[in-house]
Amino acid sequence: MQIKPLSNRVLVQPILEEHKTEGGIIVPDTVEEKPIKGKIVAVGPGKLDKDGKRLPLEIKVNDTVLYSKYAGTEFKVDNKEYLIMNEDDILAVLN
Repeated sequence: MQIKPLSNRVLVQPILEEHKTEGGIIVPDTVEEKPIKGKIVAVGPGKLDKDGKRLPLEIKVNDTVLYSKYAGTEFKVDNKEYLIMNEDDILAVLN
């Protein structure tokens, strides 16, 4: 299944990081906070301005980004977790 975001939305695959304490204990997923880092999988064509022209997105496919903790809508496709969110919910691109 291929997903194409609309307008100024982006499709993000969250990057889940395994956390360990200093003693080597792995913290379970139920205790960890939601991920705020992910990889851009697809982008929409951009928002229309008041004159009807497309405003291209600053984000592109394969960018690694930081986003707001509770941003977007979560869903699964083929047992992979994704988020779809507005470009405005993205805080930074990681280099």
